[in-house]
Parts: sequence; structure tokens; C-alpha cells
Amino acid sequence: MRIQKVSLSFLAGACATMSMTAWFRLGISLLCWSCSVAGGGCPLPDFNLAGNYLLGGLFAVHEVNTAIDMRNRLPAPLQCNRFDFVPSGYQQMQVFRFAVEEINNSSVLLPGIKLGYEIFDYCSDALNFRAALDFLSSNGSISLNTNLHKVISVTGPSGSTKTLILAPLFMSNLIPMVNPSASSVQLSNKNLYPSFFRTVPSDFYQVRAIVRILQQFQWNWVAFFGSEDDYSQDALTVFQNQIPLANICLAYKGILSTDTSTYSKMFETINSLNISVVVVFATIEFVRPFIQVAINNNVQKIWIASETWSLNQDLITDNGAKTLGVILGVSIPEYGPLSGFNNFIYRTMDRLPNATCSNVKSCNQACQECLTTDPKVILDQDPSYNFPIYSAVYAIANALHVVLQCGTTSCNVSTPVYPHTVTKMLRQVSFTLFNKTMKFDKHGNPPARYNLVSWDWSSRQHTVIGSYEWEQREYFSVDARLIHWKNNGTAPVLRCSQDCKPGYSRVKSSFNNCCFDCKICGNGTYINYTVDPYTCVACEKDEWSEDGSVLCQKRSPEYLQGDDFVSAGITLSASLMVLSSAAIVGLFAYHQNTPIVRSAGGKMCFFLLTCLGLSSISVFFFIGRPGPHHCILRNSVFAVCYTACLSCLAVRSFQIFCVFKMATNLPKSYEYWVKDNGQWVIIATCVVVQLFLCVMWVTISGPSPIDITVQKVIIFDCTLGNAAIFYLIIMFMGFLSVICFTFAYLGTDLPKNYNEGKCITFSLIVFYISWAIFLTVHLAARESNTAAVNAISILCSLYGVLYGYFFPKCYIILFKPDHNTAAYFQTSIQSYTLQSSST
Repeated sequence: MRIQKVSLSFLAGACATMSMTAWFRLGISLLCWSCSVAGGGCPLPDFNLAGNYLLGGLFAVHEVNTAIDMRNRLPAPLQCNRFDFVPSGYQQMQVFRFAVEEINNSSVLLPGIKLGYEIFDYCSDALNFRAALDFLSSNGSISLNTNLHKVISVTGPSGSTKTLILAPLFMSNLIPMVNPSASSVQLSNKNLYPSFFRTVPSDFYQVRAIVRILQQFQWNWVAFFGSEDDYSQDALTVFQNQIPLANICLAYKGILSTDTSTYSKMFETINSLNISVVVVFATIEFVRPFIQVAINNNVQKIWIASETWSLNQDLITDNGAKTLGVILGVSIPEYGPLSGFNNFIYRTMDRLPNATCSNVKSCNQACQECLTTDPKVILDQDPSYNFPIYSAVYAIANALHVVLQCGTTSCNVSTPVYPHTVTKMLRQVSFTLFNKTMKFDKHGNPPARYNLVSWDWSSRQHTVIGSYEWEQREYFSVDARLIHWKNNGTAPVLRCSQDCKPGYSRVKSSFNNCCFDCKICGNGTYINYTVDPYTCVACEKDEWSEDGSVLCQKRSPEYLQGDDFVSAGITLSASLMVLSSAAIVGLFAYHQNTPIVRSAGGKMCFFLLTCLGLSSISVFFFIGRPGPHHCILRNSVFAVCYTACLSCLAVRSFQIFCVFKMATNLPKSYEYWVKDNGQWVIIATCVVVQLFLCVMWVTISGPSPIDITVQKVIIFDCTLGNAAIFYLIIMFMGFLSVICFTFAYLGTDLPKNYNEGKCITFSLIVFYISWAIFLTVHLAARESNTAAVNAISILCSLYGVLYGYFFPKCYIILFKPDHNTAAYFQTSIQSYTLQSSST
């Protein structure tokens, strides 16, 4: 063959994804393009079939299993038939041929059209460019500025690395590559691989399926083994990106190579790290020696197999393999056997025993073993890629069906067919095989469908235990009962650290998130595992929690609500106080000229009763959730009004004491007191002083609403504001009460009708007791609700005055009117005067 033209555009396109080593190898292949495909050879039709349109096929019928020294290698083409025969690669090639024959024998898909093929044995990652360049040729020459090429599509080669090296040669002219086994995530990049399609899902979804298996069984402490090729390294990148989202940790990652001397050390390492789950994501040529070393070292783990070896027949039939433990894997669905394939194999491989192929001058289309291998050996190979190869051929045929405008009986053979038109139709094609729809998304990927399998050592078979699919949404299912577990038929929970009990947070014990200790969350905090399992979160102010809580509960609001029993009692008492004060005012007004009313203070009684009514109104500000105005008006209104009451009682007790105790010694004192209205001056002065203190209290730092959290409740109350001024207000009332109490006590021996000292003394004793109780509760038990105690203290103080001072007088007016006469009072005074003179 001749190389007439090699376009610079081709070199530029290929250079984008090829290393310098690859280009060096390409140069050798170009120099070695001297052998003839047609010259000599054997009458073996496996690699060639004439047709209207040729499909290119690249299959690893042989495998280079040793390193090739490029330094002393002569510029000659690589002869794959000198290396080890790969029965599985030959099986894949036969599936390709079978699909083409089936389409040619059909009168529906491409009526009147015969597909042909050109197949090459592709045994090396980078030394088989001779085959690729042959596909690009037309009539023995290559011109990358034309749409004329030998083939309209390429199927193969097997594996991601081989495909990534070879793909740029076909991308520059949009020659479609429909690959049945290259699953690297890189190949989804349409900027670099615009005409690349595949019938196996991207490894992104395979890795996702493996992560879901780990999640399903709560395995988060795993090792990952893979080779240094693109298949493994791309998967490792996706795996490392996916596992943090699933709370899985990569405890160890190992590299598989042709040197097996390091494998025993790797197993020692993962044992020392207490790793029980091992993901092996590599091609079979790396997996086989790795697993063999594991068998020799009696390594029992749970193994997760990628689709390249999850259905491998050689390993499952190995007598020592059952010591490995549990093997789970992801596999490509078979969709049932290919109908007629077995007959095709026996028919096409029915050759003379011990046949030989001499004088072979073809480049990688020679296969001595193809003539002598037992067909049963081929049929017993891993069928994982049978359907992907079969569907790849059908995808090309369906695209041709559209390009050629085929009907039920014929196709438009005058329509020119170029690779780029086939590429365009492949992006739109949709067809059904084995009741499954096949189509390609915008990245050239088919719908992701996997079987989840388990190895059954008793039957030496692979058992389907579930499935994973992703088309428009993710679907995952697994039946753990179908897995033969070692420990009493249940799946072990294999983690670096066991999950903490509810209410316990994680505390990192190493650099890895999967290894941790547990610490209980204290009261007032909780743990939310879905958000952050490492931090005990504080509850909100209106919430509470006990030790070891996973959530907070709302605190019960506590204040004097209008509909509870205590509030109703306080409201009723305050209302009764107002009504009683008003009733007594009316009664005293009606009897204002009687001795009882005049002796009680006369007009001062009406002022005193009015202040009592106003003081009782302050109690209503204790009901309901306190706001700023409630807090200000609660005690300030009471303090001012009750100070007025105390000042009236103090003046009244002083008057009584002066009249009956000092009249004989200071006869004119009482006259000056009454003439100059001294009692009102004292009352006004006391009220003004208290009002000034209250205004200063509110202005500087008055009481304000406060939320007090106590265990399961939140108390809505008021602060004291400036405590010094508040206690000064209380002390001022206490000072008045002491003066009042002193004068009242000195007058307790006065005549019965004038014995108001005992009434005032009783009122003040009630005042002292009620406020002593309030201050004790307020200072010693601040966490409880003091609003009710405060309101009751106010009511007790008011009712002490009402019952102690006014009710006895009302009793005389209503029930003993004979005692409410001037004569009776005069007799009482004369008797007291005579008694005092005699003593």
C-alpha cells in the first residue's frame, strides 16, 4: 500500500490527545506499512468480508503480555499472532461477524444491502496503528481532506486505554467509533471525541452503582485497587468524588501491575488497617494474578468486582477461589443468549483438525489458534460484551437505514454515504433489541443498565441479586437474601467506627472522617446527623433538651394567661376590690355627717378609697404576656397610689394619737394642725416624693419584658430595672408604714369607737407579711414565675386596708346605728378621759 497524502489537520487533531511516545510508535507503524493484507495467507474468512459498505473491527484476538523493548526494535509491523491467544477476544470478534451476517440475512433492516467488514487483531495499546491507518485509506492511499475511507465505522478496540490512544485518528473526519467496551469517563467529552459512541455505559454510572452497594450494606471503610490505565484511574477519580457524599472513606488505594511481588505487602497493609471491603476496578489481565496472590495468602474479604471480571468463569471455577470470601460485582446485562450464535460458532469453526496457516504475510489477520481451538472453549467465555458488540453493529445498521432512506423492500443506493452522515444519524437513532431501547444521549452514551451479581461458591455460578439503572432517574435494588454471607446469613456492618448511639456526637480520632469516638450531647443541645454528626447544636432560646437528645422540644410558655385559674382569681379579686371601694365611697357619702365617718377621716376617707381602687387597677397589668407598658405600670401605679394610702393612714394615726395622748399637754397643737391643713401637706409631700422616685426609676432603667428559661418552660416576666431605685421605692413605702405602725400601735388603747389604731396595725401587718413573701420568692426562687406572687401581694396589701380599716366602720353604720351617734361617742370620750385622769 502507498501513503500518498497525510493531512496536517489530521496531525493537529490527533496531537490533542496523544503523547510523544504514542507519536513515536505511530512513526514506526507508518514506516512499517509495507506488508500486504491481500498477499499470501490462509483461506480464513474470519477477518474479511466484501460488501456494499465496510465496517471496521478491532478485537484483541491475541494479547501482548510482556513489555516490548522499543530501543532495539527494528522498523517492522507488530505481529500479534506471536503472542498469547485470547479466546474471549476471538469470541467478541465472532459476535461482530454474527451480527453482520444476521443483518445481511434480514430483509427488513437493510433490504438489498450487504454489509462487509475488515477486522484486525489489535493486541497492543499503541503498536497497532497499521490497522487504523488502513481503515482511513481509500484505494491504497490516505487523504484526510476527503470523505472517502475504506470503512464507514469502527467497532473496538477493547478497553479504554487502547481506545483513547486510537480515537483521535478517527475524530478529525467524524468517522464514527461505536465501542462495546471502552467505558472511560473521558470519552464522554464531545469536544475531544465528537464521533465517539459506545454501547456500554460510562464508568461514572458503574462507580455510582458500586457506591450504592457500599451504602446499602453500610460499608464505609474500603480499599480500592486498580491499574495505571485509563479504565482504572478514571474510575478512581469518580470514586473519590462520589464517596464523600455517601460518607464512605477510602482507607487504602493500591496499584496493580505486572509485578506481583508487592501484592502480599498490600494485603498485610489492608489487614493492619482493619479493611474488610476491597473494590477491584481493573481489567482481567491485572485482576487474575492479584486474585491468585490473595488465594495463596488466604485473604478473606468482601470483594467488589467491576464489570471486566465480575462474570469471569476461570476465577469462579478455581478451587481455591472460594476461600476469598464474598464476591459481589457489577456486570453488563446479557439480555439472554444471542439466538443462533452457538450454531454460528460451530458452523464457522468447523475446520480440519490440526490445520495450519503457512506463508502468512498479512498484518495482524493471522490466527493459527482460530483454526484449532475447540468451539466450546469460545462459547464458554465471559459473555459480558456479547450484547454490547451485537448492539453496536445494529446501531450502525440502523443509522445506515436512515441515511439510505430504506423502506420495507429496498434502499436508496444512490444516496452517498459518508462517515459524518452516519455519525449524525447515530446521534438520533433509537431501536429495540431484546425488549430494551437502545439510543445515545448527547455524550454518546447509552442508557446505564447494570446487573448486580454475587458469586455462589456451591454452584460455581453467578447469581443476579439486583440491578442499577440510570436513564432519566436513578434506580437501585438489591436482595441481600440471595447473597451467601459467612456470618449466619446476614450482611456484616463493616465500618472503621460503629455509629454513635442517638444523641451522641462524633469526635474525630484520626484524619479520616469514618474513624471517630462518641460523646454524649449535654442538655440544651442536640445532634442532627444529616447536617453535621460532629457538632452538638444548641437549642433555640424557646427550646429545651435533655442529655443525649436528637431534637429540641418547645418550652411551654409560662405567664399569667387570662383563662387560667390563678389569673381568673386575681382578676375577680381586683374587680371586687374596685367595686368594694366604690360601694364604701357611696356608703360614706350617704353617712358623711355621722360620727363614724368623721372619726374615720372625713373627706380623707374618700381620697383613701379612691387610691385603693386605683391601686387595684395595677393588678390587671399582671395578666397576659407582659409588654413594655405592662412592666412599667405594674408596680409604679401601685407604688404611687399605695404610698398615698399609707400617708393617709400615717396622718390619721398621728391625729388620733395627738388628740387623745397629747391634748392635755399641748392643747393648741391639734388646732394648728387642723387650721393649716398639715395633714394634706404631709400626704402631698409623700406622694410627690414617691412619684419622683418612680419617674426616675422608669427614666433611668425601668422594668422591661424578659424571657426566663427554666428547664422545660420559658417564663415571660419583667425585670426590676434599676434595682437600687426599685428597692428605694419599697423602702420609702416601708418607712411610711413604720411611722404609721408606730403611731397606730401607740393608739391601740383608745376608746372602742376611736380605736382605729388596732385596725391600722392589722392592715400594716398584712402589708408586711405579703411583701415579705414576695421579696423572698423574688430573691430566693427567681426561676419561678413571680408575677402571680407580686399581684397577690398587692391585693393582700389593699384588702388589708379595706378589711382592717373600712369594714369595721361599715359594720357599725349598717348593723349598729345606735353606736353611730354623737351621744354615744361623747360618752366614750368622757369615760376614756376620766380613766386617764384617775391613772
